[in-house]
Amino acid sequence: QVQLVQSGGGLVQPGGSLRLSCVTSGFPFSNYGISWVRQVPGQGLEWVADISESGERTDSADSVRGRFIISRDKAKNTIYLQMNSLKPEDTAVYYCNVDNYWGQGTQVTVSS
Repeated sequence: QVQLVQSGGGLVQPGGSLRLSCVTSGFPFSNYGISWVRQVPGQGLEWVADISESGERTDSADSVRGRFIISRDKAKNTIYLQMNSLKPEDTAVYYCNVDNYWGQGTQVTVSS
C-alpha cells in the first residue's frame, strides 16, 4: 500500500522559511522521481519542483527557482521541500506526488 504522509507547513511571514516533508512507503523509493505540486483554492494545480530517482537531477518552476530546494533522503524514504524567501503568492496547499499517488496536502500561508 503506497502512502505519502506530509508534514511541515503553517503560517510564516514574508521572507521567512519553511520545510515540508513527505515520508513515503509501499513502493521502491529509489526507483521513482517525485514532485511537489501546489494549488491555490479555486485555481488549478501548479508544478513546483521535482527530483530524479537518484536525486542527482532536480528542476523547479521559474516562480520558485533560487528560493525552493527539493531533496530526498534514501535512508528515510523521505523527500523535502525547503522553502526560503517566501512570498504571499506562495500561499497554497502543497502536495507531494509520485506516479498516481498523492500526499494529503499541507497548507502554507505567507502573510504578515
